[in-house]
Amino acid sequence: MAMKKIIDVLERYQDRYIELRRSLHRHPEIGLEEHNTSDIVAAKLQAWGYDVDRGMGKTGVVGTLKVGGGSKRLGLRADMDALPMQENSGKPWCSVLTGKFHGCGHDGHTTTLLYAAEYLAQTRNFDGTLHLIFQPGEELLYGGRLMLEDGLFKRYPCDAIFALHNMPGLRKGHFYFKTGAMMASSDTVHIHVKGVGGHGGIPELTVDAGLVACQIAVALQTIVSRNVTPFEPAVVTVGSIQSGEAPNIINANALLKLTIRTLNADVRQLVLKRIQEIATAQAVSFGATATLEHINGSPVLVNGAEATQFAISVAQNLFGEARVCTDAKALTGSEDFAFMLEANPNGSYLMIGAGEGADVPRVHSPAYDFDDELLLPGAAYWCELAQAYLQ
Repeated sequence: MAMKKIIDVLERYQDRYIELRRSLHRHPEIGLEEHNTSDIVAAKLQAWGYDVDRGMGKTGVVGTLKVGGGSKRLGLRADMDALPMQENSGKPWCSVLTGKFHGCGHDGHTTTLLYAAEYLAQTRNFDGTLHLIFQPGEELLYGGRLMLEDGLFKRYPCDAIFALHNMPGLRKGHFYFKTGAMMASSDTVHIHVKGVGGHGGIPELTVDAGLVACQIAVALQTIVSRNVTPFEPAVVTVGSIQSGEAPNIINANALLKLTIRTLNADVRQLVLKRIQEIATAQAVSFGATATLEHINGSPVLVNGAEATQFAISVAQNLFGEARVCTDAKALTGSEDFAFMLEANPNGSYLMIGAGEGADVPRVHSPAYDFDDELLLPGAAYWCELAQAYLQ
């Protein structure tokens, strides 16, 4: 009955939220530039009676609604930023901006939480404090950290926190949960190689930085196969090697750009340590030097056991056990909600399936578009979770 009541009310303004989602899709804003998006979010929350705080993490928005005298405090988070890439979905509501588009569905996540926010403000069927966290810069993998550095949980303490992400490749409208590590850590590392440049026809007078970079790239692949236990996933990808332009010049400098993914904090530290050791040793063996630069990093996303079990029970009560997966596969993609869970371990990150099959574009694909049919179940889930927790 609870689900039917929530769904019946939400269905009345479903079309309005579909149009909002498509409007956000038409006008994407990349990380820490979500000015118009945050304006829209803040205006709607204020109109519904939320206390609104703006500017945390530069463009973040926090909406707070306190009902009754309950002491519990709940945080629900949605990301707002788009990707710096070109869309080719061909949809009538496709991005109007060249080189920017919502290729990961954050337009849908923001709309879903606003959809729930209106219902919760209208019904006020809970007892406690609700914090709605609209986060910038998730794709940068540090927008969440910036909000924490600005005092997010000091100013708006939460007893539990939750976040949701749509996921093509999973059964549409089904909910996926996992206790423990669910998303990988992510580290971006640059390796700067310095050798001795010279003429391409006189190699004996040079130390070829390009050659050294290639040897480092090959040697790094032994980390996963020989240093990490086969029972722990890890990825070391050399995504870019840059050195020179001309065919007849041996270059003095080279640059390798790496991404590293792990699902265990100890493995993460091991891999980073071995990258330093291997790059340095390989360079020295050729008479060159290698200097490492850690560009950015985010931790493993670890879901708390108690919070995840609670989130599972809400989904099962709403949609039935057949639509709920309680032991989803961990992913080597990364999510900076991990910073919030690191600061407050009593929380969980869940996924809602966006459809299976080769014809369903994956996130970060130029053909991707958020499925508007997920707005209603996603909003219903947030409403029921808030009401169930704050009672």
